[in-house]
Amino acid sequence: MRNGASFQTMGDSSATAKGNNPRCCNTIMAKQDNQTDLNIKNTEKTSEKQQPLTICLFSAAFFGALGSSFLYGYNLSVVNGPSLYIKAFYNKTWMERYGEPILPETSTLLWSITVSIFAIGGLLGTLSVSSIIKVVGRKGTLLLNNCFSLIAALLLSLGEISKSFEMLIIGRIIMGVNSGISLSALPMYLGEISPKHIRGSIGQFNSILICLGVFTGQVLGLPELLGQESRWNYLFTFLAFPSLLQLCVLPFLPESPRYLLMERRDEAGAERAFQRFLGKTDVSQELEEVHVEARARDSLNAVSVLELLRSPAVRWQLITIIITMACYQLCGLNAIWYYTNGILREAGLAENLLPYITLSTGATETLAAIISGLVIESIGRKPLLIFGFSSMAIFFSLLTVFLNFQDSASWMPYLSYICILAVIAGFCSGPGGIPFILTGELFEQSYRPAAFMIAGTVNWLSNFAVGLLFPFIQEKLQSFAFLVFVVVCTSGSIYLCSVLPETKNKTFMDISQSFAKINKMPAPSPAQEMEMVLSIKPQKNGKAQDITKMESSF
Repeated sequence: MRNGASFQTMGDSSATAKGNNPRCCNTIMAKQDNQTDLNIKNTEKTSEKQQPLTICLFSAAFFGALGSSFLYGYNLSVVNGPSLYIKAFYNKTWMERYGEPILPETSTLLWSITVSIFAIGGLLGTLSVSSIIKVVGRKGTLLLNNCFSLIAALLLSLGEISKSFEMLIIGRIIMGVNSGISLSALPMYLGEISPKHIRGSIGQFNSILICLGVFTGQVLGLPELLGQESRWNYLFTFLAFPSLLQLCVLPFLPESPRYLLMERRDEAGAERAFQRFLGKTDVSQELEEVHVEARARDSLNAVSVLELLRSPAVRWQLITIIITMACYQLCGLNAIWYYTNGILREAGLAENLLPYITLSTGATETLAAIISGLVIESIGRKPLLIFGFSSMAIFFSLLTVFLNFQDSASWMPYLSYICILAVIAGFCSGPGGIPFILTGELFEQSYRPAAFMIAGTVNWLSNFAVGLLFPFIQEKLQSFAFLVFVVVCTSGSIYLCSVLPETKNKTFMDISQSFAKINKMPAPSPAQEMEMVLSIKPQKNGKAQDITKMESSF
């Protein structure tokens, strides 16, 4: 009876509120709507967590990265092992052509060009990727990009037989173009095909395959394998195999559904792509999310780089990506890769151990990247980035101390070696792959190609600057050279801690709205958001139609 009386009293009160106090009634209805929205969101999160990783999504991530970021990582390390034999080939070719030995300055110049021209090619690839993506799409760009890697593999492999060091230099720049396109197109593709609850883990395939490529180049470059005078050209022949594997698999996988729906207006194709990637037939929720993002934009046409630079709506997203990508290269890891042997040699380690010690650095990098991919969705992007840069600052500082006291004890060089491994692990725990993920997450569809072009330009220019300037910095500062990277890593950590919001398990619209305050742009009100949702009318029966029917029934 108490429950019945209470229920009756509540009913009377509600009736009174409805009849006499419209504002109170609206408040009650708003609370009920909010509670309904929370229940829907909780249900969606639960269903997302129960949704398994499909073979189609895994294949797209793995084979997309295998023919793209894997080759980038491989080319970072492949020239280190056979460097003495390549220089000898340059000297021999010069002698046969001109009848006199090559001057040391000319030999050094040719070798420097061979190494650094890769970054110039990467910049050219980055600047061209936006135009290519507009024409052939995300997947199409990855497939077309294999032409560059196959041509480069042919030139690099036949350079010695043809007695042409020019073929090696041209092959390196073409391989750089391939990598520049890959590092923009692949993160964009992976970010757009992944459900938000595993978007970070799928995006880390880019970082993991880069590390695996570095490690593979180190392994194949060992003297027992292809790192010999008679076999070094086969190291470049290997470039063709990942590209051929990607060409065999990727054509049978779907294009980005966001690209199909928002830029090609192919809703049926986008629905089929979502169904294959997610492994379910009802993808109305995913289509709805893309429609909301589309209707929030004044135009679906991709903006230019100049328009992106001028847009106040994405100003701090752009600043964040520029700083994060600059820190990605200027944090000092490339200096570790380019000069690991010299650092270890100066630390007092035996010459015959250097190839195997370098191999252990690649293994550490790969392991750290895999662990990061496994924990990124539970820990988040922001903590991993801050932890990575902070730990690098700490171990660069310790490395400076140990290098200054390396003559004081026989075991001091091994502490330097441990610090190098720790720096590499810190880099791969977050900074090694997350900047590419963030570039795809912080920008909505119309801004994304231009954002990747700017991020890629910063990436390759910073890469070139480190390779060019670090020898001079090291010459001037000696063992204190790594303190420059301490400043970069510390500054990056402070900025990210202050500005970057967490992006895990958020839609692209949610992430954009989290920057609205700092950009001094008005965030859409709940009424505007509901209006956008109610205006969505997919062709098939789905949630959007149901909501529209509910609206008409009121």
